[in-house]
Amino acid sequence: MKRFSPVALAGALALSALPAAAQDFTYAYSTDLRTLDPHAFNEGFTLGTLANVYEGLVRRTESLEIVPALAIGWELVEPTRWRFELRQDVRFHDGSTFSAEDVVFSLERAMSETANMGSRLAGVTEVTAVDDLTVEIVTEAPNPILVNEFEFLLIMDRDWALTNGAEVPADLRGGESNFASTNANGTGAYRLTSRAPDVETVAERHADWWGWAEAPGNAERIVFRPIASDATRTAALLSGDIDLAYPVPVQDIERLEAAEDIAVLAGPETRAMMLALDHAGDDNPLADRRVRQAIAQAIDVGAIIEVVMRGRARPLALLATPEIAGADRPEIEPPGYDPEAARDLLAEAGLPEDFTLGLVCPSGRYVNDEAVCQAITAMLERVGMAVALETLPPSQWSQRMVNSDFDALLIGWAPGSLDSLNPLMTLAMSREAGGGAFNWGGYADAELDRLIAAARQETDPAERDRLIGEAWTIVAEDLPFIPLYQQYLAWGIADHIAVPQRPDDVLRWSAVTVAEPG
Repeated sequence: MKRFSPVALAGALALSALPAAAQDFTYAYSTDLRTLDPHAFNEGFTLGTLANVYEGLVRRTESLEIVPALAIGWELVEPTRWRFELRQDVRFHDGSTFSAEDVVFSLERAMSETANMGSRLAGVTEVTAVDDLTVEIVTEAPNPILVNEFEFLLIMDRDWALTNGAEVPADLRGGESNFASTNANGTGAYRLTSRAPDVETVAERHADWWGWAEAPGNAERIVFRPIASDATRTAALLSGDIDLAYPVPVQDIERLEAAEDIAVLAGPETRAMMLALDHAGDDNPLADRRVRQAIAQAIDVGAIIEVVMRGRARPLALLATPEIAGADRPEIEPPGYDPEAARDLLAEAGLPEDFTLGLVCPSGRYVNDEAVCQAITAMLERVGMAVALETLPPSQWSQRMVNSDFDALLIGWAPGSLDSLNPLMTLAMSREAGGGAFNWGGYADAELDRLIAAARQETDPAERDRLIGEAWTIVAEDLPFIPLYQQYLAWGIADHIAVPQRPDDVLRWSAVTVAEPG
């Protein structure tokens, strides 16, 4: 069996002069966790945060390299059978012992009807415990990148879940909750101690975590406060009420860089910003490719990047950033800004005079999201399309998303697998073909489905890349989603805090090192 040695997070040497004494660390993000249930909501911030309390079979370093977590080794024993050897002597926060039955339970739970994680386990047909520390996973066809999804397939304590009536996730689409929605019991570096939704979540260092010998962090207590207002979040950082704020709005970056005792960490993020569109209904204008192309050509992405994002973004042609494997395809160009062509396409399509595009946007989920939507609204109206813009708190926006209750929706997508088959299979593949977990608009194309299905089980890298390239060409031409831009990360951080910034915007608490201020 191939084995992988745990790798310490980079930056530890640079921080070696900092005091070893553990400290409190307080930070703010633009929205709250949607739930504490690790299988109920497949969303980056929620899962990235919960991965500090729960763990997957693998994890990623700050450079996004896959290294062991609850599994210490894995191998492909047959083309459709993976075997994982589990870590010994791991305990959940309540003291119970981790074993293979917890992995089997968790992965089956993640595939249940009310879960929101099925796309990460697409094609898995069986999960079995060979013994207490060995698990086998069978897929219906070869899946060469199965392990790529496993960082955020977080493992729960089977007995804890069953005892507390949380054998399956509560269905967020119906606004439901259960014990696991508001409580947690993981194996991770930090143990949840209190939770006040939309106010504050507190966790304390789990002294018995297996990974502390390799982790550079010294934070004893983590305090997370959701602060939706950009101005309030920035002010809290400047005043010293919090140690880290993210995202930092682009208009505040220079101000924070000029402030004493504050630094800004910035760089490209593995998140593609786009508009999701509703395709349902025979009389739906958005089901007409000409209307979708008109929307794309009416949006001046360059102006949005220059004015709204102040240059801290770059245009995209695909629903994935160039850092994602298989998505760096310079031969595919963005739709391009051409308002005259957009007007002609709308006239050709015969857009009904009474049609109004309902554009649903979050306020505070992404960098300058509300301002981006206001700019898009004005641009669409200039080419003759009536737009009704709704800006909602992230929790209400996400509810509209999972209920497919929109005409157009501003979203960002960062594939946890770091492979471009993920957005193809998850966003663009039809649900009838076995994908489309986040294909909220109901788009379907038979040839695209065929290509994605073939790429999903192709083990030859060159052939797999060819299939993915053909699939991207269809998506770029048919525009089921409208690609916009790659969002850049910006974290504002107090000088006495050191932490590596992952390109996928995940904050790893065990990597946070705190020195005495001043």
